[in-house]
Order: sequence, then structure tokens, then C-alpha cells
Amino acid sequence: MKEIGFIGLGRMGGNLALHAVDEGFSVVGKARSRKPELEEMGVRVVGDYPSFVKGLHPPRVVYLSLPAGPTIDQVLEELVPYLKDGDVVMDGGNSLYLDSIRREETLRRSGIYFLDCGTSGGTGGARHGACFMVGGRREGIAVAEPVLKALAVEEGYVHTGVPGSGHYVKMIHNAVEYGMMQAIAEGFDLLANGSLKGLNLRDVAHVWNHGSIVASFLMAMAEKALEKDPALAALQPFVDDSGEGRWAVKEALDHSVPFVANAYALNSRFASRDKDSMAHRMLAALRKEFGEHPVKKK
Repeated sequence: MKEIGFIGLGRMGGNLALHAVDEGFSVVGKARSRKPELEEMGVRVVGDYPSFVKGLHPPRVVYLSLPAGPTIDQVLEELVPYLKDGDVVMDGGNSLYLDSIRREETLRRSGIYFLDCGTSGGTGGARHGACFMVGGRREGIAVAEPVLKALAVEEGYVHTGVPGSGHYVKMIHNAVEYGMMQAIAEGFDLLANGSLKGLNLRDVAHVWNHGSIVASFLMAMAEKALEKDPALAALQPFVDDSGEGRWAVKEALDHSVPFVANAYALNSRFASRDKDSMAHRMLAALRKEFGEHPVKKK
């Protein structure tokens, strides 16, 4: 029987659940509140773990779509007592790969397969075909693979190897993404503020998405954003980070592997958040002191 359980029915988990319904799966979701928009589409939503586990036949496949960190450990502590030998739990979030290795070792002692599932493609991919990078024991992969292949875009699933490897590959994936996003952002900054004023940035993004070397999913997202707001005037220059870029910087430093694009992009995100940066004020002061360069005062 084709079935899957989801814990965490937010933007990613909810869209994956709906995609699973479209693919003919019986889908049970665990959430703290009702999700009528999902229930109307065929997702059975329950509020407790006994009902959740009872709604799935062994060997069960459970996909976690939750924030990285302590939340994962708390949910596993609450869920695992209701599972049986041979059941599979996949962490589809952006967890640190070292945490995934630790969790796999813990669940192994309970007879449960734990798979670390790096998931990419955004909410659109979740709804219509995601990209999965999955680490874990082959026996657990064998149980979960039909689900993963059904929910992935064509050629969008790979078993990366040992426990932890899925989230490790996803960490590097996101670090590459940081650098690509930074290049796109700075390119459009120069288009907007360089020598030739008044360029239609949406038109530029559009043509770059048709046959150019830089055509990509991210460029398509740039075009979409510029369609909504040609100057992005409604947005504040604040860029958050979710952790993977920091972890990749540390990994690169630990192994003396240069990863300049990610490190620069990460630091640029930090700089975007401080509108009264001491570092930037110090730079201005130093330039004034040694070269009498002008400064802007408050």
C-alpha cells in the first residue's frame, strides 16, 4: 500500500503532502492544529502520535519537515516509542549532518531506520517534484525509495551513502546557492547603479533566462521578483541565513579547502543586518584619518 506520514505541515511539508496525494499515496499528517486546506485535498490530519502511527501500516515511512535543532530531537523522543522495528524516519529539513549521524545511531538501537534527507527545490518543487539527497543505511533506503522517487522530479533523487551524507551534501549545496545568489544580487545592483541608468531589470532577467549561460532557477526567481516590484523598493536590505552557510565555512576551514564565494556571501548577509555597523564606521574613520577622505555624519 502506498502511504506516507508527515510531521510538520508548513510550506514544505504541506506541499509535499499534497504532492503525495496527487501521486496516489494515502497521507497522514501530524500537526498541532487543524489544516483544512490540506484535509480538503485528501490529507488526513491528526493531533497526536498514537493516531498518527496507527494510520500507517508497517514498515512505516515518516517524513519530518521541521526546523533544524532541538525540535527534531524532541519530536523523535515523542515519536519513536510508538514505532516498530523496520520503520523509517526521514529528516527532510536542513539539519547539521553531525546531528544526523548522532540521531541515526540512537534510532538504530531502537530498530528504526533514520535517513537524512536533504530536500531542495523550494515550495514549488515540494508541490510538483523535489530534489532529494538522502543518506542512510541501504535497508532503510529500500523501504523509503519508492516514496522518494514518486515525490522527486525526474532524476532528482540520489542515495548519497552513509548516514549523515545527505545533509552533508545539502549543506554544500546551500553554500553554493549562497554564492550564486550573491553574484546575481550584485550583478543587478551594478545594472541598477552603473553607468547606464534606466535599464529594465525585469527584461534583462527575462532574456537571461532564455538561452544564456546564467539561465537558472535562481534567475527565474529574480525575474519573478522584479515582475512584482521593478525596483524591489518594498524590501528592506536585510538577508537572513539558516545555518548551512556557516557550517560550510567551518567545514572548509577545518579541511583547508578554499570556499571563498560562500564565505563572502555569508559575511555579506551579516553586513546587511546592521544599519549602524561599527566596522563600517571604523572604516570611514580610518579613511578620514590617513587620507582626509570625506565622511557622512549623522
